[in-house]
Amino acid sequence: MTTPREQMDALLGWLVETAARLSGPVCFMEVCGTHTVNACRSGVHSLMPENVRLVSGPGCPVCVTAQRYIDALIELGRREEVVLATYGDMIRVAGAGGSLELARSEGAEVRVVTSTLEAVEMARNEPARQVVFAAVGFETTAPATAAAVLAAQKLNLDNFTILPCHKLVIPAMRTLLADPEINIDGFLCPGHVSVIIGAEAYREVVEQYGKGCVIAGFEPLQIMDGVLHLAQQAAAGEPKLENLYPEVVSDEGNPRARALIEQVFVPGDAAWRALGVMKGSGLDLKPEYARFDAFRRFGISMGEDHDPPGCRCGEVITGRITPEQCGLFGSTCTPVYPIGPCMVSSEGSCQAWFKYRRNEMKRKNGPAGHCEVPT
Repeated sequence: MTTPREQMDALLGWLVETAARLSGPVCFMEVCGTHTVNACRSGVHSLMPENVRLVSGPGCPVCVTAQRYIDALIELGRREEVVLATYGDMIRVAGAGGSLELARSEGAEVRVVTSTLEAVEMARNEPARQVVFAAVGFETTAPATAAAVLAAQKLNLDNFTILPCHKLVIPAMRTLLADPEINIDGFLCPGHVSVIIGAEAYREVVEQYGKGCVIAGFEPLQIMDGVLHLAQQAAAGEPKLENLYPEVVSDEGNPRARALIEQVFVPGDAAWRALGVMKGSGLDLKPEYARFDAFRRFGISMGEDHDPPGCRCGEVITGRITPEQCGLFGSTCTPVYPIGPCMVSSEGSCQAWFKYRRNEMKRKNGPAGHCEVPT
């Protein structure tokens, strides 16, 4: 029986052999932030042949959240009657006027929750307060938000709403492929999202755009195997849809979770950091659940985006640059004092690179911020 180290060596050997058959350099995108973090932590990134490049994609929910949404949250959180419930990663993301963490230090009632139903229970126990849940995330977390709305309806709660900001992965992939400045040869598709939407959801990316899509797990061996399959497709000139995670991801996805989403939400336009407003890339509440929409209840509207000066998170999450090419990386912007969301989030590319690749980059390229990555 082979050890994990021996299996990794074998996969790497096959990847090097495959890379030698490529007609030129290739660029594969890890759509999921968890893939990026685990690939950096395990050293998979550093094992890539020179002509095989891995770049981050818009798969970190916090990182793709537009700054204007953070501003709307802060505006809500500062209202005396509102209790703002949010997942922990959102606390430190900066808007134009600071973060939720800063707003909380100034008196705003901002509470971190670990589930949507925790927010519903909060509203049930505190009928005099208006509980607003920050509904951020991809298809992975949307079913839980839908379940919370249905629970609030069943309990006839008049003091629970969500501020919707859910995103859909496939429209983002389409937008990236339509941009002539972004050269992507294949996608390492997100495992968690794929559990919900199913492997067949990526079929259009392969057939319409001619780009390989490989679904892989999150262990180092699974990530390396996914990259190997993408490289083999590129070498053969045959883009395919391959599911290397069949024990978790089925062709059709999770029917119950999808049914929950479809019961409560309808696709709508959504603002993304760096990608702008994309049609049909978000989830809006259906009219029958409109009373649970915090935008409507509180008359909140989103303004314009004004990203922090010098922050290049938008370019990082679209694969245009790698984190150390941002002049703020590792100096002005660190996990302790983050400026952009890619350094704030535990799934952010910048935080992953700072923790696991910073020293490697210094050895190879000198000080952070001066690494030239081939295009």
